[in-house]
Amino acid sequence: MIVDIINKKRLGEELSYKELDTIFNGYLNGEVADYQMSALLMAICINGMSDEETFALTKIFIDSGEILDFDELGVLVDKHSTGGIGDKVTLVIAPIVAACGCSVVKMSGRGLGYTGGTIDKLESIEGFRTDLTDEEIYEQVKKIGIVITGQTKDLAPMDKLIYALRDVTATVSSIPLIASSIMSKKIAGGADKILLDVKVGKGALISNKEDAEKFCELAIKIGKIYHREVRTKISDMNIPLGYAIGNSVEVLEAIDILQGKERDNYLVDLCYDLASEMISMGKGISKEEALALVDKSIEKGYAYQKFLELVKMQGGDLDKIKVSKKEKYIVSHKSGIINGIDALELGKLAVALGAGRSSKDEKIDHTVGIRLHYLVGEEVQKGATLATVYVNERLKIPKSRHIFDIQKKIN
Repeated sequence: MIVDIINKKRLGEELSYKELDTIFNGYLNGEVADYQMSALLMAICINGMSDEETFALTKIFIDSGEILDFDELGVLVDKHSTGGIGDKVTLVIAPIVAACGCSVVKMSGRGLGYTGGTIDKLESIEGFRTDLTDEEIYEQVKKIGIVITGQTKDLAPMDKLIYALRDVTATVSSIPLIASSIMSKKIAGGADKILLDVKVGKGALISNKEDAEKFCELAIKIGKIYHREVRTKISDMNIPLGYAIGNSVEVLEAIDILQGKERDNYLVDLCYDLASEMISMGKGISKEEALALVDKSIEKGYAYQKFLELVKMQGGDLDKIKVSKKEKYIVSHKSGIINGIDALELGKLAVALGAGRSSKDEKIDHTVGIRLHYLVGEEVQKGATLATVYVNERLKIPKSRHIFDIQKKIN
């Protein structure tokens, strides 16, 4: 029966709800082997799924566990990114939105493929707990208006299992699987308003705008089925987000933004845009009014204070966050203007350093990573340090031309 289902999808045929339920719940219950589920996931990646299959799979994921109810706490807004290199947006915008009076319950994941995970980043803060119980989530959001945690063991447990397998079987970049995974967690997690930050480009799970638009359509359709308001934003991921790629280094950059130390770049602009969109949804106000609240939360220090409250409530100690003291450098081989930075190559380098996983049970090193010193459009001189690479062992750093596109300056 299981082989028949796999073969049916291999041939590009549509699977029924019963067939999907049989194989996915079989995997959850240990009756379907890793290699069988891997084969099905690969067939889905190659042949796709119909909308009906995607809706069915989303329901199967949701029904595999509990559905949280936070109605007593008012409107909950949530945001999810489809993933990108250097994406520390959640670490910035969740405290901003909470500081502006909207309750945020954010259930995040670990790294997937070359893209980092919010939970991995937060665990670089010594003591920070990402395994909160339902009761702890409820009490914390009631007290300080913000929670960022991993999936509870009873919330969409099937997705958690499939998510880990996709990460190590080259089955990450499937629009139906991405849609089912994200929307099942958002719906089961109790979000009323959902903002999806859809990354597109070489450093993202979704590489082209056509697939991004398809994902947005799917997510909005799923939201309507479950009576959730879903808004989407498509953003560029051909270049990394910000200066830092890794775990602890990204937390430190997020802190700089919350303290107003980093401004006027693509990452900061994106964070302000997404935060104001969430506040607009949560408060029912215009985007312009929401943006004014965002600016105030940074200027007055409210957003950073909310981040500190979050870290303290979840047991973290920011004084003990560590970055490796062993450094290597990527040096410019010529003078000119940086015309492009290859986000995917930086993502691969981060995984090679140990900041990401190559197998589902592999531990990561929170202290390694990359810090860029220049962004696209900036001028560099030959011999300048383009990036500092934080390592924990001997590693051959690729030549800068593989990552940085430097064009001769035209006067």
